[in-house]
Amino acid sequence: MSIFKNIKNDLPASIVVFFVALPLCLGIALASGAPLFSGLIAGIVGGIIVGALSGSQIGVSGPAAGLAAIVLTAIGALGGYENFLVAVVLGGVIQLVFGALKAGIIGYYFPSSVIKGMLTGIGIIIILKQIPHFFGYDSDPEGDFSFFQIDGENTFTEIINAINFISPGATVIAVIGLAILLLWDKILSKQGKIFQIIQGPLVAVVVGILYYVLTSSSEALSISKDHLVSVPIPDDFTSFLGQFSFPNFGVITRPEIWVTAFTIALVASLETLLCVEATDKIDPEKRVTPTNRELLAQGTGNIISGMIGGLPVTQVIVRSSANIQSGGKTKMSAIIHGFLLLISVILIPRLLNMIPLSVLASILLIVGYKLAKPKLFKTMYLLGWKQFVPFMVTVLGIVFIDLLWGIGLGLLVGIVVILIKSYQNSHFLHIEDKSNGQHSIKMTLAEEVTFFNKGAILKELDQLPMDTHLTLDVRKTRYLDNDIIEILDDFSEKAKNKNINIKLISESGIAENPQSYIEFINLRTK
Repeated sequence: MSIFKNIKNDLPASIVVFFVALPLCLGIALASGAPLFSGLIAGIVGGIIVGALSGSQIGVSGPAAGLAAIVLTAIGALGGYENFLVAVVLGGVIQLVFGALKAGIIGYYFPSSVIKGMLTGIGIIIILKQIPHFFGYDSDPEGDFSFFQIDGENTFTEIINAINFISPGATVIAVIGLAILLLWDKILSKQGKIFQIIQGPLVAVVVGILYYVLTSSSEALSISKDHLVSVPIPDDFTSFLGQFSFPNFGVITRPEIWVTAFTIALVASLETLLCVEATDKIDPEKRVTPTNRELLAQGTGNIISGMIGGLPVTQVIVRSSANIQSGGKTKMSAIIHGFLLLISVILIPRLLNMIPLSVLASILLIVGYKLAKPKLFKTMYLLGWKQFVPFMVTVLGIVFIDLLWGIGLGLLVGIVVILIKSYQNSHFLHIEDKSNGQHSIKMTLAEEVTFFNKGAILKELDQLPMDTHLTLDVRKTRYLDNDIIEILDDFSEKAKNKNINIKLISESGIAENPQSYIEFINLRTK
């Protein structure tokens, strides 16, 4: 299959991801206390190198806000940025070891409610963090995604502060940009192919640049340079090369270097695996990313990024979700976005520096809303307290503390819920081969099946050969976790492509090739 087969979808999506990634790369570098150019290096490496090596078709990698606090502390503790880069390179090597040891399976042990809570929490954070930028209050870095910020303020005080520093020009173009995005999404995208090829975010950015140029002589509606993207502008090729930093391997024997390297590898791997799980869940085509290959790709990316002066790289949910929502189909959108970053910082940095941050805020507000739609809260509530409580704990933890704390608290509550309702049955899946030359497989689920079992079940289902007759016996099952139901629902779509016939045997009877497994919900203990 040609890598350019879906270019009509991937190219517009890559442009959207580029506009989302650009300010985040710069902002995360600023929040990390690192050179601004280091964030762009990480974005370029994450797009081109990791994008090419990764098995994910819709994930996008780059510098992550979740690592900003670690980077900020490490640069000071290790005695400079060049020393810190050694830890980044070693962190990448450790990730390669993780991948070789097949540690990617860890991602499957996070319940669906926590993953959905992570997506929703990130969506809410995006909205709250972009409100000040929407009104032209840009005193804080874009990458500051924690509730308590590095300047002593918090998410809500920054919104209150923005009221006293509203920039009329920035606000006007933000409102115009938001109107363009909504018009494109709700009306124009359904009117013709031209409106699908040319995406609303690109139009909003172009209008933002034109607005900045045309209102530059107006005191009331002009936008000051403080409210624009700020890409480093080299004087010549030599000064461009001077922006790269290189690791000081003379400090490689210091214990604190290795401690930092292991911390980076662990946190970056965890963030990546959680993002992989989340993006696979919202992938319209329900593709499954090979997690061990992803760790190998991320490790390679971090080695290269560290060698040329870049920040640590992870797969990032903000850019990945923007990619999916913009219609990205394959990894080409991530790779092209990396090349767009590279080309733009070399050829058109001055043009990029005319983009109002408030327009980019309007783009991110739409991304945040799509991640945290109000109806999702109702859906999770109707699924019962066993799903709703871990979901809400994850959301609140992310909003009021930070990403890793939120996920950790949600996971802890999810485990407690499972321990309360059931104990893990060691004989949760029995497979009986009744082939007789016809690829006939019978799977019998045990009395209790929880999210701890989803990795093994997913593996068994994915390994079924073409033209298989699958008999799925759930007559003994009394508790079936929502995660398993989702896996089976996704598998019913994949089965069509592999010509797998499914016979479902339950207490209510026998169903041939069921379209939905929602009826399984009735089997769960109330």
